[in-house]
Amino acid sequence: MTSHIERKEIAYLHRVYRQSERANKGAILDVIERRAHGRLLDCGCGDGEFTVQVACRARVSEAYGIERVDHRIKEATDRGIIVTKGDLNDPLPYKSRFFNIVHADQIIEHLHNIDLFLKEIKRVLRPDGYAILSINNLASWHSRFSLALRMEAGPSHVPNDAMAFDPLQAMCHPSQSDSRLLVFSFQGLAELCHYHGFWVERLTFAGYYPLLPHLMSNLDTVHAAFLIAKLRPRS
Repeated sequence: MTSHIERKEIAYLHRVYRQSERANKGAILDVIERRAHGRLLDCGCGDGEFTVQVACRARVSEAYGIERVDHRIKEATDRGIIVTKGDLNDPLPYKSRFFNIVHADQIIEHLHNIDLFLKEIKRVLRPDGYAILSINNLASWHSRFSLALRMEAGPSHVPNDAMAFDPLQAMCHPSQSDSRLLVFSFQGLAELCHYHGFWVERLTFAGYYPLLPHLMSNLDTVHAAFLIAKLRPRS
């Protein structure tokens, strides 16, 4: 039976985790450039709620999404997103140079084929377009605390297909089966994107789960929970 103190701890972690997620989405919106009459692709669009926010900030005329869960596809479609059911480990089902913006929030760390995904993003982007990737930061305080407790830096697969959870995220993450296969540092992500034909215009950080954001945001710029990269395709 969960004690009153344990329930309060879980509630605190859940609240701070949600604050970090909101900070991540706010940081994404802050780096959006307008592309009036353009096209947006949201990779892993979910129910489309945040896709709509990104599309509105960018002033695009068409918002596309890829999603694998049927009920989320319906919800996103109801919000006006042009959704394709698909697996992001496969080639993207769009013609080359079709999109002005490609957005992927907390996606690439869950993929088996990150190299193909980045190649496909570059293929479907217009030469004057840009991509925004948000990922969990390997150098975050959350990862450091988990490692100090001899746990995984984040939920991840182990060789026998069982799940290994860190104690901090397992108490608050909405889907424990949605595990990460690989977690990047900012330098690792930048080098990988450069290898696949992008240059990194901007790297920003957001959220300090399990620490309160107002205590950390002015003191620390590299150990946040989320890393946001704005990418331009190299010619």
